Amino acid sequence: MLSRERVIETIRHGKPDRVPIYGWVQANLDKQISEAFGSVRAFEDKYEFDLAHLFGGPSTYDGNELQDLRAKLGGEIEPSALLDFPMCDPNDSAAYASIVEQVEHHKNQRSRFVYVQTPGFFEAMNEPFGIENHLAYLLMYPDEIKEIYRKQAEWNKAFAMNCLDLGVDMIHVSDDWGAQSGLMFSPKVWWEMIFPYHKQVCDAVKARGAYVSLHSDGNITSVLDGIVKLGFDVVHPFQESAGMDYDLYKSKYSDKFVIMGGLDVQTTIGFGKLDLLKSEIERVLTLFANGGMLFCTTHFVQDHCSIEELTFAYDLVYETVRKLAGQS
Repeated sequence: MLSRERVIETIRHGKPDRVPIYGWVQANLDKQISEAFGSVRAFEDKYEFDLAHLFGGPSTYDGNELQDLRAKLGGEIEPSALLDFPMCDPNDSAAYASIVEQVEHHKNQRSRFVYVQTPGFFEAMNEPFGIENHLAYLLMYPDEIKEIYRKQAEWNKAFAMNCLDLGVDMIHVSDDWGAQSGLMFSPKVWWEMIFPYHKQVCDAVKARGAYVSLHSDGNITSVLDGIVKLGFDVVHPFQESAGMDYDLYKSKYSDKFVIMGGLDVQTTIGFGKLDLLKSEIERVLTLFANGGMLFCTTHFVQDHCSIEELTFAYDLVYETVRKLAGQS
């Protein structure tokens, strides 16, 4: 199988020839990886990564204009001030130049499955509001927040359609909802304030025949049924270290979505505990040897991870997926 075929087979709940592999390594380890391998792309080639996480495109709001608004208001931005505030143009073709280049490299030249980072609703509006204020605003100003989210949904759909036109395989929606033991807000708030706007974006992407994935850190178990109703094909990271349970996934959700994750940056990689790292990689890959997982880090590997440990981890991942598939 080519990498892209392997990933699609997994997302479709089939059994790939081996577990697809990836890792969020560039954000904090670019310098170390480049010194050791020449570039992050050389690292990705060495370990035959099957996916690529693309970044780029326009921002939701102009950061400088937000600063100006904050200064004009003398501090906090409340929802009423954002109702008529201009959003960046999602159809600014020049803003997509880096995505075009990344699709060419990863998909066209390397046959990888490519997915692009797009904003969620709660996470995107944490920039203008601040997360603590935003949590309060969900309860204090529900009508205004719904209108802001409605506008965001229209923007997100335009952004997603433009990315699909450029050849992206999956729209990856980043919208952190979870804390370490549960949601940062009640499930009731999630269903009323968050669900309807994600549904608009998911439906638009699915209507194009494309895939859609969710990133949310923390424990989001209480809304997994809602995630299924939204139609997400992939959930990242399904965080065990926040109390999420692979047994629950296997028993109830394995035919609904696949997990992207498995290598926990909060507890497993980057701590110099190589025996633990080895046992966890082998445990998770064995558990999902027959499908259900796109093996990946649960978030960006942190800069306290040495290049030696990163190499140890991916040497083991590379060897183990092939061993489990009978390829070695």
